[in-house]
This record gives sequence, structure tokens and C-alpha cells, in this order.
Amino acid sequence: MATVNILAISGALRSASTNTGLLRAAQRLAPENTKVTLVVPGDLPLYNEDLEKQGEDGVVYPPEVAAFRKLVGDADAILFGCPEYNYSLTGPLKNAIDWASRPSNMFAGKAAAVVGSGGGQGAARSQYHLRQVGVFLDLHFVNKPEVFARRFHEPLFNEQGDVVDEGLNARVGEIVAALASLSRKLSA
Repeated sequence: MATVNILAISGALRSASTNTGLLRAAQRLAPENTKVTLVVPGDLPLYNEDLEKQGEDGVVYPPEVAAFRKLVGDADAILFGCPEYNYSLTGPLKNAIDWASRPSNMFAGKAAAVVGSGGGQGAARSQYHLRQVGVFLDLHFVNKPEVFARRFHEPLFNEQGDVVDEGLNARVGEIVAALASLSRKLSA
């Protein structure tokens, strides 16, 4: 069986982010024949069309943008770590999506899943907003399981943002397995 390459994109820049911690758990819990590569796209410039240059072979992006777009393009599937700011996506995550969706859309046709950690609803609103954005991106989201971690109400994470709760680890493992399975179905 071929390996499914999952790109895990964190929408949080904080070093002890629990959303990035969920993605580290995904790396650790990935099933056989599944590789999870984690990226925190904090070095991307703010999206600005003026930074795109026309070259002989088409658009030339800033080097860090070109590298990120290649990671997205080379991935079989995308796993988002989606914090919630003001009921929506974080600026860094939206910025990364904007750069990678420029022609040609690097997300198109890929399987995707989302995990999130936050306040009272565990980043549920931002996850649902990301799913709306995913319609335009032509992403195919895993519907179940869902991972909403209420980080302020339960001892789910340690001080470094790593998952310490067995139940949450199990749910992260389940969503990574479901994402790998959906990716295989889409590529069959």
C-alpha cells in the first residue's frame, strides 16, 4: 500500500500552541503507511498580489511562498490545526490558505480534515468556517470524527501544548486514520 503524505498546517504561531500540539499528536499517532509533515506558516509574508512577479514560465512567488505552495502541492491530504479568533480562522491560517490557493489552487481535489483547540466550544465555529472556505478550495473534508478540544475546561494538554489526555489522543488518531482512508478513496 502506498504511503499517504499528509501536510499538517497549524493556524497558530505560539510555540506552546495546543492546536500545533494536536498536529504533533497526529504525527505520533499516524497509522501505518501514513506520514504527517507539520508546518507552521509564520514566515509567509502577508498576502499581497504585488509580491507576485511574472516570469517566463508564469507567476514567480516569494521563495517562502513557493516552498509552502510546493509542500501543499506535494501532499496527498491536508490536516488543519485550526484555532478560533473572533469566531473565525486565525490570520496566519487564512494567509497561508490565500497564498496556496492562488492559481493554480494547490488544495484542489485533496482530502482534508480539521482539529482544533480553544475556549467553550473547542474552536467549533472556526472549524465550520474553514469548511466553508474549503468549498471554494475544492477540498473534500472528513465529516467524522470531529475533534473539538476544550482546552480551558479539561486537563487535555501539558504546558508545552502536547496532548496528554488518552481520549483526545484516541480521537486524533481516529481522524488521521479517516483522513488517510479518504485520501486513498479519492485517489483510487
